[in-house]
Amino acid sequence: MLALSRKQQESIMIGNDIEITILDVKNDQVKIGINAPKHVGIYRKEIYLQIQEENKKAAESEAPKLSEIEKLFHS
Repeated sequence: MLALSRKQQESIMIGNDIEITILDVKNDQVKIGINAPKHVGIYRKEIYLQIQEENKKAAESEAPKLSEIEKLFHS
C-alpha cells in the first residue's frame, strides 16, 4: 500500500485519467472528489463487496443444462 499525505484541495493521480482530490477535512472525516472516466466503476468498499458476493451467488446458481437449451431450438 502506498500512503500519501495531502492537504485540502491537493490531488493525486492514478494512471493518466483518475484524479482524487481532498475536498474537506473535518474531525475524523475526509471528503474526497474523484474524477474518472465514465467506464470506471467507483464504489464504497462495503458496496463493492456486496456486489461481488451477489455476482458469486448468481454464478453458482443452477443454470440450465446445455441439453435443455438444445431441446428448445430443436422443438
